[in-house]
Amino acid sequence: MKKKIIAMLLTGALCVLFSACSGGGTNADGGTTSDSGTESQAEAGSAEAGSEEAGSEETTGKHYVIATDTAFRPFEYTNAEGGLEGIDVNLLAAIAEDQGFTYDLQALGWDAAIAACQAGQADGMIAGASITEDRIESGWIFSDGYFEATQCFAVSAGSDIASFEDASGTTVAVKTGTLGAAYAESVADTYGFTISYFEDSPTMYQAVIGGQCSGCFDDTSIMKAYIQEDGLALKTLDDTQNEGAPYGFAVFSEDRQELVDMFNAGLANIRENGTYDEILAKYLGG
Repeated sequence: MKKKIIAMLLTGALCVLFSACSGGGTNADGGTTSDSGTESQAEAGSAEAGSEEAGSEETTGKHYVIATDTAFRPFEYTNAEGGLEGIDVNLLAAIAEDQGFTYDLQALGWDAAIAACQAGQADGMIAGASITEDRIESGWIFSDGYFEATQCFAVSAGSDIASFEDASGTTVAVKTGTLGAAYAESVADTYGFTISYFEDSPTMYQAVIGGQCSGCFDDTSIMKAYIQEDGLALKTLDDTQNEGAPYGFAVFSEDRQELVDMFNAGLANIRENGTYDEILAKYLGG
């Protein structure tokens, strides 16, 4: 009898611990809050989407946990009111509404978002993830591309470095596990610089501004957004962009293929009805 009571107590404790680690509780509107305290888009999807290509009866009305990054402007970031917004956030909301599913969007950070998906704690990930063969071979399952992105090299605003050659013998900064990091790794030996790894873009940028690193590699649109909107003391260098790759929504299990299929169908619909262009214009201009 004592053993049964102890087992029940341990089970209850584990449930409480898992709930605390999952980030956030239910709010009054039926959504949840992410680890960053921002309200999710849990009610964004609706069975009344009205699209002829809306999700099937098997998927309409389903609820998912979607992971994202914490600071990757203009794709996902915390606004002045403390809410999570950006291109990825708005695209996901529009696609969920079109396809009739709901979701909880959790801002976990790049590495943590990947880990949550791989561990089955999140169903999918939208975080400016470039579609690459290496990722596909390692188990990422991508949607159709939703944004064409390149990576480039940036230095502090007052730096004399004007090319990769000028960075020879210095240390450059990258964000762990990104295409920017892969780009830097591919040219490091050629140009003779070493690489220092960081967990997020803002910390990486500060390492360059503070002089710990001579420059950094990141997505071109991301760095330009931070420079323009925050007055960040960086400058991107001409002729340092790679060929790039499209961003895609990702899952890490074939059991979540239905979510990829709905994302693709919804993306096609919002491209056709103009919502996609409106979202990009809101954050990128034009």
